[in-house]
Amino acid sequence: MIAINNLTFEIGARALYDDANWHIKPGEKIGLIGANGTGKTTLLKIIVGAYSPTSGTISMAKDLKIGYLNQDLLSYHSDKSILHVAMEAFERQNQLHTEIEILLKKLETDYSEDILHKLSDKQHEFEALDGYNIEFRAHEILAGLGFSEDQQNRPLAEFSGGWRMRVMLARILLQAPDILLLDEPTNHLDLPSIKWLETYLQAFEGAIVIVSHDRYFLDRVVNKIVESRKGKLIPYAGNYSFYLEEKALREEIQSGQYKNQQAKIRQEERLIERFRAKASKAKMAQSRIKALERMERVDDVDDDNPTVNFSFKFSKQSGRHVVRMEHVNKSYPGLEILKDAHAVIEKGDKIALIGANGRGKSTLLRIIARTDKDFTGLAETGHNVTTTFFAQHQLESLHLENEILRELQAFAPKHTETELRSILGCFLFTGDDAFKKIKVLSGGEKSRVALAKALTADANFLILDEPTNHLDIQSVNILIQALQQFEGTFIVVSHDRYFLDNVANKIWYIEDQEIKQYPGTYQEYEEWASKRVVSATKPAPAPQPKKEEKPKEKTPPSEDKSRQLKKLNQTLQQLEEKITTLEKDLQRCEIELGDESLYANPAKLAEVNERYQKTKTELQAVQADWEALAEQIMELESA
Repeated sequence: MIAINNLTFEIGARALYDDANWHIKPGEKIGLIGANGTGKTTLLKIIVGAYSPTSGTISMAKDLKIGYLNQDLLSYHSDKSILHVAMEAFERQNQLHTEIEILLKKLETDYSEDILHKLSDKQHEFEALDGYNIEFRAHEILAGLGFSEDQQNRPLAEFSGGWRMRVMLARILLQAPDILLLDEPTNHLDLPSIKWLETYLQAFEGAIVIVSHDRYFLDRVVNKIVESRKGKLIPYAGNYSFYLEEKALREEIQSGQYKNQQAKIRQEERLIERFRAKASKAKMAQSRIKALERMERVDDVDDDNPTVNFSFKFSKQSGRHVVRMEHVNKSYPGLEILKDAHAVIEKGDKIALIGANGRGKSTLLRIIARTDKDFTGLAETGHNVTTTFFAQHQLESLHLENEILRELQAFAPKHTETELRSILGCFLFTGDDAFKKIKVLSGGEKSRVALAKALTADANFLILDEPTNHLDIQSVNILIQALQQFEGTFIVVSHDRYFLDNVANKIWYIEDQEIKQYPGTYQEYEEWASKRVVSATKPAPAPQPKKEEKPKEKTPPSEDKSRQLKKLNQTLQQLEEKITTLEKDLQRCEIELGDESLYANPAKLAEVNERYQKTKTELQAVQADWEALAEQIMELESA
């Protein structure tokens, strides 16, 4: 379908890709991942021809229809309805519809056969292209992406950037392309829309390439991962969870090969030093030196998972009640958000506020943060509560001429430069990156700076509105670690389910204009929510009669000590033989996995990987049995 061969793409003196290769096959659903700055978006632009490679080739069929969703589409402007904009996808059908209308108008005064033939041909082609159903299909997809019937008839210009991006996504999906290139498609979707898109893409018959930081979304949609790393494109034959396991396995093998090679190098160097001074052995020493120089070195495994290594500081602890809300009413013209709502946030709560867009999540955060005072009722913070509010619009408050480090120093003067640079390192700003000016940063990098500022504040209560937008998977992991270590209280809105599942201990949602609460993790909430309707209608199971308990068997009398020891030692010997066999099997698997050609055959790779994991697990179990048995024998012998 698309063949990328020996691709090199340079930006100045830096090679973003260096002799990279990748073949996209029909029907593949691929997650393109990698840290920010590794060229994922650039690669999509190279594929569609927006950028030209420095060298190498991109080959594809001339009639290949590509649907490309990118963040640049946010700037698209139109005063037409979103339904009309979405239906622009049907270019030929729209053209035919216009031509048919013109011919019908002519037919009112001209009954010639030429007009009738033309009209018949146009109508036949229009019908063959399913032209009579295009409006229904547009309605269906827009509804799936969260647009009501009324909204579909409103002008695109009335909607915010996130909603406009949904319209662009709808238009691309309606084009029914042969391949979809989707750059962060979930960034502006709420959870119901993400789930709808997952279902749609699972059934999509063409190929898909998705750049996304949402690992749950990738797990449910893709069947292959391609990692952009160090100028190369590295394939993994499975979803994101498989990628994590497979990468860990490859790194374990690489680490073992590196350690073995380093031990061999040290041994060779000692032999060379020993024999270098002896004339009779000088030739052998020179031969070994040349052999070392020719040796293809195995690289050590890079640590791609930085950890948060700073502690949060706030000068005072909050009281038990952080926020108290009573009889809160909030509405906009034609839309009621909250009605007589009550809620309490207590010290230590880690709350995820979830729900569809338009339900009032951001509004509720602004009420809690006291930046929105246009409501009735009581919403007050408790004793000693100090608050920091992070929202995407706060990126605009960054001082563009400041260097990153200076921005943090001005905001958090109590922190030392060492502490601030440590925090910046956790958010992937290392070394001289700290001296970059804010104005040259990407949207994702600005988000990381704003988050770093929020976490350096002397605050015991954090309010976070969509903090994971524009973050790559590494940065999301860092934020998870940071919030897991945070000893204060926070409430967060996010559509990243993996993120929510790892930080929240309570779930809030707005239903019937009330704030409702589920006391558990996001995954537990999902399971509970999916059973709500079923459990309400399902009849209670009939009571089952209790089973009579069987009387416990009496413990047989103990065997003679010497006979027991002999039996245990025989079992121990059998375990030792089994350990030897399994170690040999494991070694054979490692040799197979070390063969690069194996990774070109996903089925064979999966089979060898499964055999390796099974053997490794069995070996660990047998070793544990051996240790337990050896301990038992020693105790018996000393008794």
